[in-house]
Amino acid sequence: MRSLWLLQEIGVPFEVVEYPFGVALRDPAYLARSPLGRVPLLEDGPQDARIHLFESGAICEYLCEQYDPGMLWRWPGHVDRPAWLQWLHFAETMGQHLAALTQAHIAIRDPADRPPMVMKLEARRLEKTLGVLEDALAGRDYLLPGGFSAVDTGIGWSVHVAQWFTRLDAFPTVAAYHTRLRGRAAFRAALPGPGVETYLTKPFYAVPGAGS
Repeated sequence: MRSLWLLQEIGVPFEVVEYPFGVALRDPAYLARSPLGRVPLLEDGPQDARIHLFESGAICEYLCEQYDPGMLWRWPGHVDRPAWLQWLHFAETMGQHLAALTQAHIAIRDPADRPPMVMKLEARRLEKTLGVLEDALAGRDYLLPGGFSAVDTGIGWSVHVAQWFTRLDAFPTVAAYHTRLRGRAAFRAALPGPGVETYLTKPFYAVPGAGS
């Protein structure tokens, strides 16, 4: 979703090709473009010089360098460049914890096999990242002094998904940030449409024994 959100923010025309989880992602033709058999996968350029990117952070930086009209990227030499890079990669840190929680709560289908200790540890680690954001967002609407940028799509997606695994009301500044992001037209355009299957089927995924 965060790559789709960024594309919507930039306003560049694009085509979405959906792949169901499973066999389609293990097809040799797909693996030749995305070796781990995962999404997202960005394809761009003419057929005889097609580029393929399968890391979300790299997709973000590439799209900004190639297509951003100057609002979302912070180029080398820009005063906000170091912070832009920091938050670009901090989104990956948050994504690791979200991936671990998704694996433990959802991908492991048999509840008897789900590891409560992993769920507990990863939820705490996710909360620590939210605490970092709580401090960083104090007194500002977005992560950079210059206003909304591409890093808010990466971090914002992580915050959006985090609400399924931890309570955002414990982080009021982050919760307000999330509300601002949800109000953006590009964010709403990137959400799954009606009838689209999503892996987040419950309102909240609590650690077993920790309440609902």
